[in-house]
Amino acid sequence: MGKKPFLLGVTGGLGSGKSTVCRMLACLGCAVFEADSAARELQLSDPEIIAGMKRLFGDSIYFLDSTGALQLDRKTVANRVFADSVLLERLNRLVHPGVFAAFGRAVSDAASEGVGILVKEAAILFESGGEKGLDAVAVVIADMDKRVERAMAKGMGSKAEIVKRIETQWPQEKLVEKADFVIDNNGSVLELEAATRKLHQDVLRRLSRS
Repeated sequence: MGKKPFLLGVTGGLGSGKSTVCRMLACLGCAVFEADSAARELQLSDPEIIAGMKRLFGDSIYFLDSTGALQLDRKTVANRVFADSVLLERLNRLVHPGVFAAFGRAVSDAASEGVGILVKEAAILFESGGEKGLDAVAVVIADMDKRVERAMAKGMGSKAEIVKRIETQWPQEKLVEKADFVIDNNGSVLELEAATRKLHQDVLRRLSRS
């Protein structure tokens, strides 16, 4: 195994633009681990997690598509967990250990491949304890109206549904308190690109000192 990469967490609330920042970091040469994507994959492939999902939501939460592939009724899951904080916590406890293990494998792979910076993108990084072991965390923030507008444009629900989902997450002020870097995404795409390049340069400087 080669040298461990610099591990950078990137998080932010719904509609903040964290995924856009991560795509920009990927274009700058960073490897990106998407915790939410890993969780979705585990919900369709890990037998223990599938069994746990059925215990939480009932057998009908899964179905077979036209090709015979297993699918999860994610809309129903989202509607239920964002209306029930206890259910949301139980879902997170079920899935997060598998996500942490997948990230550990991603770190090993990145080290073997000589990757300098590995980004961990996660919507609930701090809430899940996913910041442990990271070298730094960047938080992407934006005003509530912009976040709601972006989420609605992606078809993520009505304004009321999106606001309810945002309210289940940590407030931005709490995220900022724990951040090493903060990216304000209230401006243009060009401004976000400039802020992301600055973040990348700051991380490279830290990396050169390690």
